[in-house]
Amino acid sequence: WCPTTNTVFPRRHGTGCVRISPLEGKRVALWGWGREGRAAYRVIRAQWPGMPLTLFCLPDEAAVVESLGDACLRVETALSDGCFRPYDVVVKSPGISPYVDVVSTATEAGTRFVGGTALWFAAHRDARTLCVTGTKGKSTSTALLAHLLRASGHRTALAGNIGLPLLELMDGSADFWAIELSSYQTRDVAASGVRPTVAAVLNVFPEHLDWHGSQVRYVADKLSLLTRARPGCAVLNANDPVLATLSLPDSEVRWFGRADGWHLRGDTLHLGDKPMPDTGLQALPGRHNRENLCAVLTMIDAVGLDAQSLLPHVASFQPLPHRLQMLGTRAGITYVNDSISTTPHASLAALAMYRGRRTAILLGGHDRGIDWTGFAQAMQADAPASIVTMGQNGPRIYERLKPVALNRHFALHEAAEMEDALRIGREVLESEGMILLSPGAPSFPRYADYVERGRHFAKVSGFDPKSISAIPGLGVS
Repeated sequence: WCPTTNTVFPRRHGTGCVRISPLEGKRVALWGWGREGRAAYRVIRAQWPGMPLTLFCLPDEAAVVESLGDACLRVETALSDGCFRPYDVVVKSPGISPYVDVVSTATEAGTRFVGGTALWFAAHRDARTLCVTGTKGKSTSTALLAHLLRASGHRTALAGNIGLPLLELMDGSADFWAIELSSYQTRDVAASGVRPTVAAVLNVFPEHLDWHGSQVRYVADKLSLLTRARPGCAVLNANDPVLATLSLPDSEVRWFGRADGWHLRGDTLHLGDKPMPDTGLQALPGRHNRENLCAVLTMIDAVGLDAQSLLPHVASFQPLPHRLQMLGTRAGITYVNDSISTTPHASLAALAMYRGRRTAILLGGHDRGIDWTGFAQAMQADAPASIVTMGQNGPRIYERLKPVALNRHFALHEAAEMEDALRIGREVLESEGMILLSPGAPSFPRYADYVERGRHFAKVSGFDPKSISAIPGLGVS
């Protein structure tokens, strides 16, 4: 029943339509009108055309929402103390932190905040879900997992934080679901009450501290995929100090990076004591990518498939955009787009990839208070030809690196914008070397996301920004 029009609508559950039980008979609000928010709206309307909904969104989004002509949708563009208390459930977009006062007030009054990931899991209790999270490497690992599962002849979905919200595949059918989860979404899996089939955590470094509020809370939220969601099998990195201390009594635990499983000796892939042929592994350059391959192979073994037999298919894997993406060479300078890099650790991994090459790295973006001390210490031992800082935290990074630059004699410069940073990089390299965009920081507020930042880097560097961003393999196939 829609009170605005006094109309009674039947509940529709078409063929293959999956019911969202957490919303059944509840007073529901949506918070956020990004891609996840729009996906949640479409799913709710497919099942309950007349459900009264309130949408909390930005003022500049209100006109678009109102143009939908949904008489049962009320739009609010401002938050106030107690604004969520009238609702049983608030479906929240993942980028919105739950650690704000308006959430605390409503939660104390009994309001439940969930994300689209929680709704999808609650509606797909029997799905074989293979979840991947980690501070870095999770997108490539999830895409590689889907690629190898498909190569084994299984219909596989690739979705989640990688660029396709799970709710957009609400009625999809697959043998396996390869799902990337950010630290914004791992809590949702636990909140759904559904245990993932397999959950892998690649690594844990400080990240998204502005959203989580502290490093301790970030780690707890990230690990909730293991500690609270209690997967059937947990796949863990034996070389990560945080993960190595975990006790998971409710899950089978399989380790990668350990001598009795998939691991690296030098750059050579091993299964136990058996070395694997390197044929085809060139599609995964860099030690960090090979470590992630160990995680993927361990996950495949965990679901009862023969991971070793699938190794030749690594050769046909197409690397993802904005992740150490070679754009090309202009006037003797090679340009590499690693815009996905949002932590100092990721920037260090990128530099390690090109050790020995004359490189100018562009650092900086949104300032979340991440400590750059470890990066500065690494520069004392092995620094590139030039570091150019930019963005909101550029001045702080510059000041942290200044004494190191004086001692190690690498060029250190400040820039205001991408154009200025590229100009400086070209001048330092003098038509010979590589400019590496690996910012070690998020893209906003200057850019909407890392994709927009990578496209801008490509455009200013002289490449077609439209041709570099498609993620292959999304969806079900």
